[in-house]
Amino acid sequence: MALLTLGLNHTTAPLTLRERVAFPTRDAIGGALADLRLHMKGLAPEAAILSTCNRTEIYCKTDAPEEAGPALVQWLGGTHGLDRDNIGEHLYSLPDQQAVRHAFRVASGLDSMVLGEPQILGQMKEAARIAHHNQTLGSHLHQLFQRSFSVAKEVRTQTAIGTQSVSMAAASVKLAQGIFESLGDLSVLLVGAGQMVDVCAAHWAPHPRRMVVANRTVERARTLASRFRADNMALAELPERLAEFDVVLTSTASTLPLIGLGMVERAIRQRRHKPMLMIDLAVPRDIEIEVSRLDDVFLYTVDDLRDLVQTGQQGRRAAMAQAEAIIDTQVHSFMRWLGQRQVVPLIQDLHARGQSLRQAELDKALRMLARGEEPQKVLEAMSAALTNKFLHGSTELINRQGQHDPQLAALLSQLLPPARK
Repeated sequence: MALLTLGLNHTTAPLTLRERVAFPTRDAIGGALADLRLHMKGLAPEAAILSTCNRTEIYCKTDAPEEAGPALVQWLGGTHGLDRDNIGEHLYSLPDQQAVRHAFRVASGLDSMVLGEPQILGQMKEAARIAHHNQTLGSHLHQLFQRSFSVAKEVRTQTAIGTQSVSMAAASVKLAQGIFESLGDLSVLLVGAGQMVDVCAAHWAPHPRRMVVANRTVERARTLASRFRADNMALAELPERLAEFDVVLTSTASTLPLIGLGMVERAIRQRRHKPMLMIDLAVPRDIEIEVSRLDDVFLYTVDDLRDLVQTGQQGRRAAMAQAEAIIDTQVHSFMRWLGQRQVVPLIQDLHARGQSLRQAELDKALRMLARGEEPQKVLEAMSAALTNKFLHGSTELINRQGQHDPQLAALLSQLLPPARK
């Protein structure tokens, strides 16, 4: 049995590839898990998918890691119309302890573009819920995710990794300050009503003259807007009203762009070429990349904000050593638990074999007594036979296991009674 994580993220793949392999909605992930189960044909009985703007990762438990890895690559590429040449060099494959460490670091925000950012923890919890709902979250992945959440909490409470927040939302405000003379004169549109837009709304709320939330579901837009004293509108109104806004920030789960080149060109003409800042934090992108060619539009994607986000994180990096030490300890603890789980079937086999041997020797002893043999002689023969047969089988089991797993063999050897002197 092995744990395996396969994926790509903002350090291994460009945005153009990340948006192609993303699963942007809960339903998309659920459908992907069902398809993955069929494709893997039992190679990955437990699986979960984490898909965010910065990463797409598959976590699984497998009894055949050498076969499961290539099968996962084939499935991920095939699902999105990519072959190994397109995707292979951007993927990482992490087995066992590396997979555990990676999950703990991701949950703690140590593997994020924004060091220590808290949103990833909620996204991991959602990935676990979706896998549970689709019956692909078995005992091993359940324990891995629960331990990841616990580690993230420990890191956040015992280190300074979460202080001095430098998030995408904060970076978007800083970016606007470098373009416009005064944020107080701006009209800002937030497109979407998910977690990222919620965070952006909190950062933007104190600044602009006017803020509006647009969403396909008007009720969700109204609920979010009411928390920040903002207005709301339906997404269908966007083509007619885009020209009203100086700043447009988008983060939706749409699989296709919501804002096209033609829509922005019309808005710019209506604005008499007054500058417009557009920030697209969605993966896949909400705004057509061709919009960046327009002279009066400043278009930034999630990758474009990376330098701004990384500026000022030196204070957080000082806490990384402490966070990594916490993770090291918890990885070791999880691997001990995993080793114990691997021993359980072997212990069950030993118990079953012991019962079988006991019954066989008891039947033999009863036959000897029925023939009139001395009870003491019968008991000595039965105890000697039981001891020799049980120890012989157990020793063979440990020797076989020790050829490919010395740690597990050492643990098994502790289960045997000490030799008599």
